[in-house]
Amino acid sequence: MSTPPDPAAPGEWAGAVDAVLLDVDDTLVDTRGAFTASVDAVRRAFLPDVGPERLDAMVALWRADPHGRYRAYTRGEVTFDEQRRRRADELHRAFGGPPVDEASYPAWLEVFWGAFEAAWRPFADARTTVDALTRAGLLVGAVTNAGADLQRRKLAACGLADVPVLVTVETFGVGKPDPRVFREGAHLLGADPGRTVYVGDELDVDALGAVRAGLRGVWLDRPGTRRGGPHAEDPATAVAAGAVVVPALTGLVGLLV
Repeated sequence: MSTPPDPAAPGEWAGAVDAVLLDVDDTLVDTRGAFTASVDAVRRAFLPDVGPERLDAMVALWRADPHGRYRAYTRGEVTFDEQRRRRADELHRAFGGPPVDEASYPAWLEVFWGAFEAAWRPFADARTTVDALTRAGLLVGAVTNAGADLQRRKLAACGLADVPVLVTVETFGVGKPDPRVFREGAHLLGADPGRTVYVGDELDVDALGAVRAGLRGVWLDRPGTRRGGPHAEDPATAVAAGAVVVPALTGLVGLLV
């Protein structure tokens, strides 16, 4: 087990940063909670023999995405719906449910997506963090590996409509960690990449990708929310690569203000 890294000193980057780029899912918005609601709706509708005691395992498999379907989408290799259908089929097969093919997918999606949208909620520290950053005179925007319309609706539903969605997977046809994505976010805020922070919940895609693009990378490692599976999630690796690790968005504010 890795030794937890020393926390960044309060105000360590104060005066050295002009802009903050924020991930959306599982950074500002509790997407894990929304997935729990949507996977539970799928379980009740399509896998009635799977008891509620197995819900955590189902959600863990969905989030781990062991075959990298979502990342294939962010590389432009498959469509958004195809990656989701394949993950749905894998989830069903793992828990003894019926296959999810192209014919059955629309009915599956109706159940999944209805519950997912209804469960969109911000993290408790999201609003206060955005307000603290803007009061400090920092420029703020969102960079995301999902579509623009979806993320704007999500942020609006969570009371964060004032956070502009700057760069999405649609901008270049690929998503993070492509360096262009991070640099374009800084450019659109009118900030130098070296004076821009990027914070997100995935170490390799977010924090390390930002560092490699010339930004300051922050890994938001909320307790109990790691994805597992093939995802890089070692705090020591983050620090060795030049990223900072915080357990909550309040840690980001403490670093900058």
